[in-house]
Amino acid sequence: MASQEWLEKDFYKVLGVSKDATAEEIKKAYRRLARENHPDKNPDDPSAEQRFKDISEAHTVLSDPEKRREYDQIRAMGSGARFSGGAGPGSAGGFEDMFGGLFGDRFGRSGGAGTFSGGGFEDLFGGRFGSAGAAPKGSDRTAKTTISFKGAVRGTTVGLREPNGSVIDVRIPPGVKEGQKVRVKGKGSQGPGGSGDLLVEVSITAHPFYERDGDNIRIHLPVSFDEAVLGATAEVPTVHGEKVRIRIPAGTSSGRTLRLKGQGIRTKKHQGDMLVVVDVAVPKDLPDEAMEAVRAYQDATSGIDPRSGLEGRAAL
Repeated sequence: MASQEWLEKDFYKVLGVSKDATAEEIKKAYRRLARENHPDKNPDDPSAEQRFKDISEAHTVLSDPEKRREYDQIRAMGSGARFSGGAGPGSAGGFEDMFGGLFGDRFGRSGGAGTFSGGGFEDLFGGRFGSAGAAPKGSDRTAKTTISFKGAVRGTTVGLREPNGSVIDVRIPPGVKEGQKVRVKGKGSQGPGGSGDLLVEVSITAHPFYERDGDNIRIHLPVSFDEAVLGATAEVPTVHGEKVRIRIPAGTSSGRTLRLKGQGIRTKKHQGDMLVVVDVAVPKDLPDEAMEAVRAYQDATSGIDPRSGLEGRAAL
C-alpha cells in the first residue's frame, strides 16, 4: 500500500540534510537538487523525473513545520510497523494500535486491524501525500507582451502586472524573435508539488530603418551618383548604437548588397551580420553646373548601353 511506502521514505536522506536541519538548509538543499535533477535539464536521463518527484515530495513535507512534526513522530514510532490484515478488533500489535493513542479516533476500525476509515492514510495529512507518489506540480500559465525593436535586439526587462497588483519582472534575452516564448520559472499556478512556469509570448514592434532577416539586420544606404561611380567610404549606424565605416566599391549599382560581419543580432551562440543595400540617390533638383556635368557625362558615355542583352535575358 502507498501508506506503507510513505512510512519507509526517508525525506531527510532524499534532500541530503540531517534530521535537525534548519528551514533555510532544507530550502537550499531543495533548490540545488531541483535544479540539478529537473527533467528539462536531463532529457536523456529517464530516472531524472522520478528523482525530481521524490525531491519535491520531501520538500513539501519538510518545509512545512506541522507536516514535518507529524512526519517525525510517525517515523519515530512506526519504524517497525507493518499493516496487519485479517485480525479481529481485539487483536494487538497492528498498525492502528500503534498510532491509536497518538492520534485518537482519527483512525477507525472497519473489520480488522490495519484498515482505515475515511479513505486511508492520506486523510491524516489532509491529502498532502498524493496517492501516486509525489504531489503534482502546478500548471503553466501564459501571457503576451510587446517590446520595442531595440529591446528585442539588446534585451530588456518588462513588468507584467498580476490581478492582485503584484508585478512579475520578465527578463527578455537579446536576440529574441517574433512569437518566441520566454519561460519564467516558478511563476505559474501553485500546486501541491510546487509552482508551474509562466510562458510569455513576445511581439516586436517594427523599426522604420532596421529590418530583421533571421539573425541578420538589413538596411538601405543612400549614396550619391558620384559615390557609386567613383567609390567612397560611408558611415552607417548599427543596432548596437555604434557607427561603422563601409567601403563602397567603384561602379556599385543600386540594389547591390554589402555585408558587415558581426553587426547583426548578437546572442550567446551566434552573431549575425548587417546587410547594407545600396540605393543610388537621384536628386530631383540640380544646379545648372551639375546639370551641365551630367549632360557632359551623357555625351561621354553615349556608346554604353546599360540595357544591352536585356531582350535575351527576358526571353521565355
